[in-house]
Amino acid sequence: MGKPSNLVIVESPSKAKTIGKYLGPDYVVKASMGHLRDLPKSTMGVDLEHDFTPQYRPVAGKEDLIRELKTAAAAADTVYLATDPDREGEAISWHLKELLSLPDEKAHRVTFNEITEKVVKESIHNPRQIDNCLVDAQQARRVLDRIVGYQLSPLLWKKVRRGLSAGRVQSVATRLVVDRENEIRAFVPKESWTVDANLNRLGKPGSFQARYYGEEKKRELDTEAQADAIIRDVEGQEFTVTNVKRAEKKRTAAPPFTTSTLQQEASRKLNLTPKRTMAIAQQLYEGVDVAGLGTTGLITYMRTDSLRLSDEAMAAAADFIRSRYGSSYYYGKFHVFKTKAGAQDAHEAIRPTHVELDPELIQASLSREQYKLYKLIWSRFLASQMANALYDTVSIDTQCAGHTFRSSHQSMKFPGFIAVYEEGRDDEAEAVGSPLPDLQVGDKATAVKLQKEQHFTQPPARYTEATLVKAMEEKGVGRPSTYAATVSTIQDREYVTKTDKRLAPTPLGEVVNSLMMERFQDIIDVEFTANMESQLDDVEAGKRNWKDVLAEFYAGFHQEMVDAEAALEGVRIKVPEEPTDEICELCGRNMVIKMGRFGKFLACPGWPECKNTKPLVERMPGRCPKCGSGMLKKKSKRGFPYYACERGAECGFMSWDVPTELDCPKCGQTLFKKSGKGRMKPFCINENCEDFLPEDKRGYYKKKTEADGAPAAAETKATGKKAAPKKTAAKTSRKKTEAGT
Repeated sequence: MGKPSNLVIVESPSKAKTIGKYLGPDYVVKASMGHLRDLPKSTMGVDLEHDFTPQYRPVAGKEDLIRELKTAAAAADTVYLATDPDREGEAISWHLKELLSLPDEKAHRVTFNEITEKVVKESIHNPRQIDNCLVDAQQARRVLDRIVGYQLSPLLWKKVRRGLSAGRVQSVATRLVVDRENEIRAFVPKESWTVDANLNRLGKPGSFQARYYGEEKKRELDTEAQADAIIRDVEGQEFTVTNVKRAEKKRTAAPPFTTSTLQQEASRKLNLTPKRTMAIAQQLYEGVDVAGLGTTGLITYMRTDSLRLSDEAMAAAADFIRSRYGSSYYYGKFHVFKTKAGAQDAHEAIRPTHVELDPELIQASLSREQYKLYKLIWSRFLASQMANALYDTVSIDTQCAGHTFRSSHQSMKFPGFIAVYEEGRDDEAEAVGSPLPDLQVGDKATAVKLQKEQHFTQPPARYTEATLVKAMEEKGVGRPSTYAATVSTIQDREYVTKTDKRLAPTPLGEVVNSLMMERFQDIIDVEFTANMESQLDDVEAGKRNWKDVLAEFYAGFHQEMVDAEAALEGVRIKVPEEPTDEICELCGRNMVIKMGRFGKFLACPGWPECKNTKPLVERMPGRCPKCGSGMLKKKSKRGFPYYACERGAECGFMSWDVPTELDCPKCGQTLFKKSGKGRMKPFCINENCEDFLPEDKRGYYKKKTEADGAPAAAETKATGKKAAPKKTAAKTSRKKTEAGT
């Protein structure tokens, strides 16, 4: 057999493995490991004087991979560029075409909305040329964000604090969190009262509860005096049933997932961050090794704002529902959901590729997180094609002394789609009321108890990651591919902090937001940012030139930069110190959080009279592998972070590796990852687990042995100090980390 004449290039090895299984020996499938060409890290890389020309460079650290792909491309008759079906995927394919010097007749673009044998083969047999409009839209976004980041961030360094960054979308997301916090601070609670009557029927068994509703119309009680007046009116009086209303209520299933709703529901039900949700969804899309099937793509493409489903998928769901639950549980026809106005609608909604792959059947082949997310997607899709849930509802009005009291109850008549899936809620569910006796108009009752209760309106809730994504989508800030990264970035930059799943701005975030509000009103404006997204959509549709969009934006932004530099000449903005409950044992003051060379630490606000400082302890995800207690992040005297059991010396566990929120699928213990920046692969440190990764294989700088003239590892452990690597090695390690980010 001769050499393969076709080369297929995808982003990841797992995607390459799945596609390679379907294509056979005439195709060789290789992974680019993401971008191979990008703007340089050390400079802006955009020629502002010459039509915003990007200055792309090969990504550092990928030289060997580039040479390998060039050799494979030269030997192939046809090169299929099979990166993800979105703007960034199109841009990666374009960069590959340019980097590998592929002529138009040799380079073919293929996309897969789902990675199944049928779709992969159909796409390979129906290739297209690279869509330059999609590429231009991605270039415009990349250059916009680079201009804002590389010009605005240095201003923040000079005026607020070194190391800060500003971004076009992240600044607006931060503003949303700050605005919500200001709403909460400004909120004035409003008093209200309710009056409940516990009623006994006269002459018939049965009791029920009713709540004051009003007189002829609904009326709110604003004061205790109003509640007392109603109680005086009805006390000792007879109540009469004046209206009984019975009805059947229908409830329709939620539509299948879009990127936004998947992130929201995974946050509510699985406690997954948007970033983690998308990482797991990527694995399910690219392919998982399923027992008996091999590597199989389990879901369709997960970056979408469309509610559209293919006829084939809906027909498969209909057959599955009829066979498993019966015809009465099927919706009766294809349940088509209308995609919202302004959506790109480039792909189907997120759904399983094969509905017959029940999550329970393949659970053994999936990690715990993969199983939970796949089950969520599978259940939501199946439920979207199922019959409505039906409820019997009853509402009863009872009158006394001209006042109406109302009772209500609902009970499930037919579960329909709820047999499979029920959507989570961010707010409290509506009360269904207690079961009611069979009351008829004219029935009499007396009150055995009258009870008043005071209530106060509550301030708006702080955003969760799920509700922030929802707000961003509703306001048009960002796109499906950017939600997770934006929410993660504003937390990584310490503009926003998460406590008990709720997001609140830090003092740093509020200072930066205030500066942006004062000096960069366009960048921080929600409508301006949403309009910019619309302009990028116009570029994608071929309606606008991407460099014209950049020129319009830069004219206003550059003037704001000039004005800000002049207005802030000689000004240094101080970030308020964060008070804590930690008491200084030397002087009794509440200690504050400060930022130092090695990060945050606790300090006494009484400096210079009191110079007491302490390391700041941070709670980490995961559990101690030794005793199961919580994990804390601490710092050594030399400023190196390490991770230890919250029980301290009583347990004694510590590690330089970082505990994660993931559990090992084999032994169930917390997975750890290598410390440092970049995307690190989690590993198991349980020596009794078959997935245990020894310390010397975790990717750390290898220390010299005694034979090399360096202290022995045992001595290092005994001292408890971490040996510092040579500068050259540290630089090499840092470059590799940046290249993998």
